[in-house]
Amino acid sequence: MSSIDNISGLSTAELLGQKDKLEQGSTPGGEAFAKQLKSALNEVNEIQETSEKAVADMATGQVKDLHQAALAIGKAETSMQLMLEIRNKALSAYKELGRTQL
Repeated sequence: MSSIDNISGLSTAELLGQKDKLEQGSTPGGEAFAKQLKSALNEVNEIQETSEKAVADMATGQVKDLHQAALAIGKAETSMQLMLEIRNKALSAYKELGRTQL
């Protein structure tokens, strides 16, 4: 199961535990963020590859379950839209920081 499927899967207690770890300095925030971002990008890439294979199978007539192929394509589209929105928000935050006067 992918982490995109588990977006709301963490309980409040787990989130607070992660927050406490970050505040205590046991996990550097920047490195943890970079690792999470890289993991998410790799996952989106895998989903896109699965979708491309499903499209190729549909084009060649090798698809066994059209419903599963359609789901793979929809999941790839949704994951790409989510990643693009995250990128847009990160760029917006970066630009805002650049405009901040010290």
